[in-house]
Amino acid sequence: MTLDTRIKTLDGNQEFGAYVAKPAGNPKAAMIVIQEIFGVNDGIRKKCDDWAAKGYLAIAPDLFWRVEPGVETSWDDEDERQKAFDMMGKNNPDRNVEDIEATIRWLRKERDITKVGAVGFCLGGKIAYMTAARTDVDATVGYYGVAIDEMLDEKEAIAKPLMLHIPTADDFVGPDAQARMHAGLDDHPKVTLHDYEGLGHGFATADGSRRDEDAAALANRRTDEFFAQHLA
Repeated sequence: MTLDTRIKTLDGNQEFGAYVAKPAGNPKAAMIVIQEIFGVNDGIRKKCDDWAAKGYLAIAPDLFWRVEPGVETSWDDEDERQKAFDMMGKNNPDRNVEDIEATIRWLRKERDITKVGAVGFCLGGKIAYMTAARTDVDATVGYYGVAIDEMLDEKEAIAKPLMLHIPTADDFVGPDAQARMHAGLDDHPKVTLHDYEGLGHGFATADGSRRDEDAAALANRRTDEFFAQHLA
């Protein structure tokens, strides 16, 4: 795994690794790609590379570094999947958001990029919501974020655009949780929710058995248009 960049924590006392993909020319904005519970693996690096091909400087910070630096696993391997769930159990999402904030500051100070977006998946979808509420990121997208319905008390702090992709057959975010998300966020002026009927968790992963090509293409097109509008 190539974590080719080091970023200082907010207190300046430690560093964590990140994968960076650079565009061919000057970046039009920066994109933070927030990992699933499987670490900065091939799929997350591919998503960074795809954003770089669209003209963004893309970066995926290693959010599990406090538990096991550089770990990467896969849904499609049973042992690795279990390790990923174990890692999630040891992880602290509040510290993850601090590391996203440190990444935002690094992008603006060290790379001189003013506009910064963030897009997250699974655990990263939850962190994307928290990032929208707790940082000054310019725009945020979350795919199948978990436990967002338990953090609706933070919605009033969301001051920049946020889009959430919600598969209705998500095994990790059931109908009641989805209903609470809609009840709490549908009327928020900065939040847009999209439902994907009959789709399951992980439908927009870069590859693997969970991916649904048509739904992923639709969600990704909406995401592209959203960031083109808000990071211009």
